[in-house]
Amino acid sequence: MAEAIFRHQITSTAAATAPSAPKFSTIDSAGTGAYHVNSQPDPRTMSTLRDHGITSYTHAARKIRRDDFFAFDYILAMDGDNLDDLMHERGRAVGRGKGGKGGKGDGDGDGDGHVAQVRLMGDFLPDGSVVEKVGGGEEVGDPYYGGKEGFEVVYRQLVRLSGGFMKFLERQGDVEN
Repeated sequence: MAEAIFRHQITSTAAATAPSAPKFSTIDSAGTGAYHVNSQPDPRTMSTLRDHGITSYTHAARKIRRDDFFAFDYILAMDGDNLDDLMHERGRAVGRGKGGKGGKGDGDGDGDGHVAQVRLMGDFLPDGSVVEKVGGGEEVGDPYYGGKEGFEVVYRQLVRLSGGFMKFLERQGDVEN
């Protein structure tokens, strides 16, 4: 759901139509476990998105890959357990490098020193500021085991947090113009 909301926000806001609107090269989502690989989003997710005018989202679940830590600038977790898993995987990826590049380097495997920042989605506040401690922000609950109303709660939370993340990126200049 977070990917769909963020994509929608960056293409449909008034700011998105301005000449100086930020451009994002790649937005993706992945899980820390492989139990839903190739599955479509939960029907309640899709229903909630449709209720809010997001009708063209398609996605097949995938598990995070080592290369993701070198391909993306930010990898955002929804909760503390997933953040812990991602931090562990990031450490393993950095320790092993990207593979196939050869040679000596800084240990990140891509030769340019770039490794994704891993944080909670809730570390980015609605005003564009960020909590100092990684993982110190708000967690996004998993609505899967509840009813449809839980998906609506998560939708509203993700709209707010995605907006804060976008404002943070604009302030940092971490978007392509």
